[in-house]
Amino acid sequence: MMEGDDTRPDATGIVDLRSDTVTLPTEAMLAEMRRAPLGDDSRDGDPTVRALEAQAALLTGKEAALFVPSGTMGNLLAMLAHGERGGEILADGGAHLFNSEIGSVVAVAGLIPRAVASHRGAMNEDALAQAIRAASSAGRPRPALIWMETTHNGAGGAVLPLSHMARVHALGRSNGIAVHVDGARLFNASVALGASAQAIADHADSVMFCLSKGLSAPVGSLLAGSAAFIARARGFRRFVGGNMRQAGVIAAAGLVALDTMVERLREDHAAAARLAHALAWLDPVLAEPDQVQTNILRVDVSSSARDAADWASRLKRHGILVQASGASQLRLVTHRHIDSAAVERTIAAFAAEA
Repeated sequence: MMEGDDTRPDATGIVDLRSDTVTLPTEAMLAEMRRAPLGDDSRDGDPTVRALEAQAALLTGKEAALFVPSGTMGNLLAMLAHGERGGEILADGGAHLFNSEIGSVVAVAGLIPRAVASHRGAMNEDALAQAIRAASSAGRPRPALIWMETTHNGAGGAVLPLSHMARVHALGRSNGIAVHVDGARLFNASVALGASAQAIADHADSVMFCLSKGLSAPVGSLLAGSAAFIARARGFRRFVGGNMRQAGVIAAAGLVALDTMVERLREDHAAAARLAHALAWLDPVLAEPDQVQTNILRVDVSSSARDAADWASRLKRHGILVQASGASQLRLVTHRHIDSAAVERTIAAFAAEA
């Protein structure tokens, strides 16, 4: 937690590890929100929103960016702006896109999902190439979009290697297929790789990232890409009801987030690693410390006599909130409200129930 920052959940004694979306804005964010210059973002433009969009474009090395209320909307706009209805969208089967946004894919964007074999979120490149070749067969729709996710939620916050991303992007370019990156936690990936956000975004035609997760802004995500792509996405934003008015109130917090909250993500990664090592010491099946790269920890309770929902319920009695993910897995996500004391309390709760 940043020194002098008292904007944290109230003193209920609860350790909330369900998601990094529970983070609250810092005092610096609240101060900027109060004094941000405002305008109508859907008419003449909001100056604070425009400043945030310019900063997002600069950080990702893209020509332009668009402020949207959520990452789900940002991803939807990418599908609408890139894809042609009836085309395929190629992604790994464990992608957040397929597990949590499939309605947007099929019902709104009109794309056909095709899962590609993958390992820890990284698509098998030979399988991806084969899926593209197979699309030339009679009766198969043409691929409209290739999708990558980093960090990868389902794979426990895994980070895609830049070399892999470069090869996937090259494959897309050689076949005339756009490549999008779902970078909801793009800056976690950046910190873990020791590379800039632009170094990641260079390997895609467009990228989306969230401000309201580990960066602690209250609301909002950015979609970045070419000027023509963003102009098209801006039109689709109105189509799906995403236009906002004096959105500079929340955009101001996003500017502070990008300026002050990126480097401290290392603390969240360290907390997740500490949890993983401690849980592996309790039971090697529970966690694989060498697989924890960022702030998401997947805990395997399959060897215990209780399912994930029961584990979550029992941990809640200790004041620890975690998310059950299927029958045999818990998801723990560290963030700036999870300090060393919260980590120790979590370890103790697991020890008591193990």
